[in-house]
Amino acid sequence: MNRPLRIGTRGSPLALAQAGMVAAALRAAHNWGEERVEIVPITTTGDVIQDRPLADVGGKGLWTKELDRCLMEGRTDISVHSMKDVETIRPPELIVAAMLPRADVCDRLIGAESIEVLPKDARVGTSSPRRAAQLLYRRPDLEIVTFRGNVQTRLAKVKAGEADATLLAAAGLERLGLDDVGQLIRDMLPAPAQGAVGIEVRAGAEEVTALVEAIDHGATHVCVSAERRLLEGLGGTCRSPVAALATGKDGRIRLRAEILREDGSECVQAENDFAEGDEAAPLDLAKQLLNQASPALRALFNG
Repeated sequence: MNRPLRIGTRGSPLALAQAGMVAAALRAAHNWGEERVEIVPITTTGDVIQDRPLADVGGKGLWTKELDRCLMEGRTDISVHSMKDVETIRPPELIVAAMLPRADVCDRLIGAESIEVLPKDARVGTSSPRRAAQLLYRRPDLEIVTFRGNVQTRLAKVKAGEADATLLAAAGLERLGLDDVGQLIRDMLPAPAQGAVGIEVRAGAEEVTALVEAIDHGATHVCVSAERRLLEGLGGTCRSPVAALATGKDGRIRLRAEILREDGSECVQAENDFAEGDEAAPLDLAKQLLNQASPALRALFNG
């Protein structure tokens, strides 16, 4: 390639930090100088709409559609995504060619030492149906307040008293140099693909694909793919509260997952252990979860 590789990314501080991680990995893998990579910030609809939950105005596609358009039109060569924000079914013209090593998958609680010590009827800010349902399952008395905006915005909202606490991904805080903020919550399953950064390319772009595949972290890719396969089997939307985590060892995958009612009144949990590359196993786990769920919970999915 006789020009810089153009990286498409959202323009938030976290997205730019993640794009910088990808640029650094590419430079290291290919012994490139600074000039060989160009970061191209792109404003997405999800960045513009800050007053409503994304589920009300189009879901996860609001984070990706502008990036997808630039990539498919050849204005960028790759897109960098937080994989938990990427729709399960992607355009056939695009391929997730690589993932960076996964960061901490947990959430951090900002504003209290633990969920248990939050005052009665405390207000917790989040726009995540998964986080809201998990919080209400543990503490039905809590009041969920809609929180949108980037990490700094949400931290500022807690400081200003708009809520007593909030939950943020530990990975995002760490990538922004804020790894000392909040308390790790290790007993709550994360969103599928949380902590993973993915790199997407155009199908058929063989030169770019080869360059990107050189920085793929295989263990992360295998586990995140299993979690996304589970989502495919559940058939839910961004309104459907679901948590999942796959871990790998010695060629096998352990996949734990749960689906919840939006108000936290029901939580169904299950897990499966299977060989790497078994694409049917996550689908079987999805069926198991749906079969155990009440009709009301099952109705949140397409099972």
